[in-house]
Amino acid sequence: MTRIAILGATGYTALELLKILARHPHVEVTALTTRQDTKPHVSEIHPSLAGQFDLVCENLSPEEVGSRADIVFCALPHTASMEAVPQLLDAGCKVVDLSADYRLSDPGVYEKWYGHVHTDPTRLSNTVYGLPEIYGDRIPGASLVANPGCYTSTSILGLAPLLAAGLIEPTGIIIDGKSGVSGAGRTPKLGTLYAECNESVTAYGIGTHRHTPEIEQVLADVGGAAVQVAFNPHLIPMDRGILCSMYPKLKEPKSVEELLDVMRKFYANQPFVRVVDNIPATKHVAHTNFCDISVRLNQGQLVVFSATDNLIKGASGVAVQNMNLLLGLDQRMGMLPC
Repeated sequence: MTRIAILGATGYTALELLKILARHPHVEVTALTTRQDTKPHVSEIHPSLAGQFDLVCENLSPEEVGSRADIVFCALPHTASMEAVPQLLDAGCKVVDLSADYRLSDPGVYEKWYGHVHTDPTRLSNTVYGLPEIYGDRIPGASLVANPGCYTSTSILGLAPLLAAGLIEPTGIIIDGKSGVSGAGRTPKLGTLYAECNESVTAYGIGTHRHTPEIEQVLADVGGAAVQVAFNPHLIPMDRGILCSMYPKLKEPKSVEELLDVMRKFYANQPFVRVVDNIPATKHVAHTNFCDISVRLNQGQLVVFSATDNLIKGASGVAVQNMNLLLGLDQRMGMLPC
């Protein structure tokens, strides 16, 4: 059994991780951390896990975590991860980092978008970006995997096949993203209080959302040319789910059937991407690790649709995919049937 630790075990991401790991046949969760000075039982933090794990959440140092675990899921805020990750790697652990600290390869881009100087910059260019559908061949031998952002995975998976095939222009891509409230995390914030967000839809982070450079970086790698997107996220009054409606420009006319065929061939061996004939909906993928994608033409304008569960395919589910690949297991282990 591979020993697993989760740093930052009190959030929604950790809860979904624990739900998946509870049914995984090859791992044992041996450590959970919190920055609290008390040691709450995990079922006090996440009552739905009562009877599943007999563990307390502890304020452990990275060295202490390293002595208890083989693989660590780092679900800490950005800047906190970059402090812990080098020590975890030195302790011999493999790390799947769910923060944004290791997603961007350029420390200057990280500083611009996150407002902090990166304290572990030399590691950035060697960190594997943990989107298995794009970089699955690089993950098995890695020691550190940077788990993607939720909007990022949803957007990239919808656009990557078309960019890889050279069918769409790499600039002028509009991404209209809509996310459930859990995407903002479990820490209370004014804008996500029930009375503020219920019965309301609002845009936010226009021109400043930190997933923008992440999307552009990966899509540029896929397409072989610089990519420019206008990413416009919206908060939707629902618990979970992301739907991205994306508007790239076709280089030459193509039918819906031709475009879907390109997508199906691109994802032919990827168990968690479903190229569907219907328009994807968040309810179709809720509580699963699937990403549903499709396309339509509207007055000659191509529209690409992509839907995921932001907490699973957008965070914890893909993190377990990455762990499975690190362990040489089928990436579906612990997650199917959904």
